[in-house]
Amino acid sequence: MNKLAKSKEIIDTRKDDLFSRSILELDEKSHKEGNIEFWYARDLQKILGYGKWEHFIKVIEKAKTACYTSGFIIQDHFPYFGKMVELGSNSVREIEDYKLTRYACYLIAQNGDSSKYQIAIAQSYFAVQTRKQEIIEKKMAEYERIASRVKLSESEKELSALAYEKGVDSKGFAIIRSKGDSALFGGHNTSKMKQKLGIKDNMPLADCLPTVTLKAKDLATEMTNYKLKQDKEIRGENPISNEHYSNNKNVRKALTDSGIYPENLPPLEDVKKLQRKIQKEVKQIASKKTIAIDKK
Repeated sequence: MNKLAKSKEIIDTRKDDLFSRSILELDEKSHKEGNIEFWYARDLQKILGYGKWEHFIKVIEKAKTACYTSGFIIQDHFPYFGKMVELGSNSVREIEDYKLTRYACYLIAQNGDSSKYQIAIAQSYFAVQTRKQEIIEKKMAEYERIASRVKLSESEKELSALAYEKGVDSKGFAIIRSKGDSALFGGHNTSKMKQKLGIKDNMPLADCLPTVTLKAKDLATEMTNYKLKQDKEIRGENPISNEHYSNNKNVRKALTDSGIYPENLPPLEDVKKLQRKIQKEVKQIASKKTIAIDKK
């Protein structure tokens, strides 16, 4: 190996070592409050290779501006945190610091000195970490929607059984549920909501509803179930329809008071397709784990 090639190999090795140490340090310096991960600005300053706070605070201010122009609240990502530090004369004073979210750190890296190798590392690190978090949050939202759909099915089965005990057949139950939908969706019964959302006639409306609407329907149904169990006088299609209509109307009011109009929320992916997709992913993960175990 000639001297030039050997010198390049040494430089590359040092860069790899610096990369590994920087990534490790970024991980080690993170903190948590509840479910929120954050870094202290003074720690990040050193990791990113800034010797003086007055230089680093300029980068923080640029990142704050980027945060604001992106439509986020600065205080949510850059909360001020004053630290008390000891001076040589046995006295103490407060120094400026911030608790930075992952997004704030990413913005700082984006607005930092691009000639610094540490900045390039941080840009990569926080971009990857942010993407991972987005994927996790998306998966959690999908699981919650599936769970809400399953819960609604259970409460509607109970309502169907209670209605049957009180003299209502399957046709009458369909009318009860449609009237409930009419109250919840501002005058749109089940059939009209399917037309509005472009859902096929043979497909359950609830399979394409967002989580908030599924939970609203479930709450109204549970209220009706409770009332039917408590009040033995409520019997027949019309009294049960009136009760279910009233409960859905009350739930709708709670939603609209918060500015949520369920009939205007866009439809989502068929929850049954979503379940199949997740089950396929789980099988693939299980298969990979089995292969890995077999190789050991």
